[in-house]
Parts: sequence; structure tokens; C-alpha cells
Amino acid sequence: MTTGHIFIAQSLDGFIARPDHGLDWLMKFQVEDDDNGYGDFISSMDCIVMGRGSFLNVLSFGEWPYELPVIVLSNTLSQNDIPENIADKVILSQLSPPELMGMLTDLGWNRAYIDGGQVIQSFLRDDLIDDMVLTQIPILIGKGIRLFGELDRDVDLLHMDTSSAPSGLVSSFYKVVKKPLVLTN
Repeated sequence: MTTGHIFIAQSLDGFIARPDHGLDWLMKFQVEDDDNGYGDFISSMDCIVMGRGSFLNVLSFGEWPYELPVIVLSNTLSQNDIPENIADKVILSQLSPPELMGMLTDLGWNRAYIDGGQVIQSFLRDDLIDDMVLTQIPILIGKGIRLFGELDRDVDLLHMDTSSAPSGLVSSFYKVVKKPLVLTN
């Protein structure tokens, strides 16, 4: 089965974007010589899964930043919403997270980078995340879009490592503790 992996940054007060999805605060901390481990992370992935909001935000950056195939989960986007220059790099899907992971497994893909707040939340709810790198950005933005929303149960994490960068970024690596299946007759 394809496994899900998270690599995401949030403000110190727990937001991944401003209320308007703006990331200007995050761009202040882009350091040219230090990708904070992103290069190693992305090189271990077979694809990227994101939601409509993240996809539209990435489109606003100008140049398409991904070489990997990108699966966009959306019930509203159509193929006409995909710019021609990336039409061969983007797959639209309306599948549920478990159905999508089954499809990715059938394609022979082992590791999926799961990106975007709502998509991450849905994959966590369905127990489809194996690990996450969460980077705290040393800024308080006061309000915005939270990374973690409501869950119907606790998600236990095992802390594996924490590192800090001269820029003030603090990255922690967690494994998601999978609950053993309880079989009932």
C-alpha cells in the first residue's frame, strides 16, 4: 500500500496560511542555501497529493515547481482549469483518500507527499499518514488556516528527531503510531 508523508511549515501559533490563503509570511524565511531537508524528502516521493486550495495557491507562484506527478483532489475543478503547460503533470481526482491510495498502489507508487490543510486532515482521519516533518516558523500571524482540525480520535505521534536552522526554523520529525486492528466476531 502506498504510504502518506507530510512535510509542512506552520507559524508558531499554528497557522499554515493567512485567512486569504496568503503565504507572504512564509516567504520571509526562504533561505537560498538551506532547503531545511525538503530536497531529500521530495526525492523520496513518487507523487504529490494536494487539494484544490493548495493547487490554486501553487499556480499563483508563476512557474510550476514540481517535477513529480501531482494529484489534485477536487470536486469542482475540471480539466479546463489546468493550464496547458502542466496538463501532463496534473491528475484531477474525486476519489476518497483510501480509494486514491489504492489507485496509487495499483500504479506501483510507494510514497505520496500529502500537502494542504484539509487534505492532510482527511488523510489523518483515515489513518493514511505514516510520518510527518513539521517545521515551526518563528512568527506569530494571529489568525489564519490551521494545519490540524477536529479529529474523531487522538492521533498518537512518536517524536523521532528535532533540528533547528540558523534562520530560526525548528523542524520535528514524527512517526504516526498506527492503532492495532481489533477484530470482533
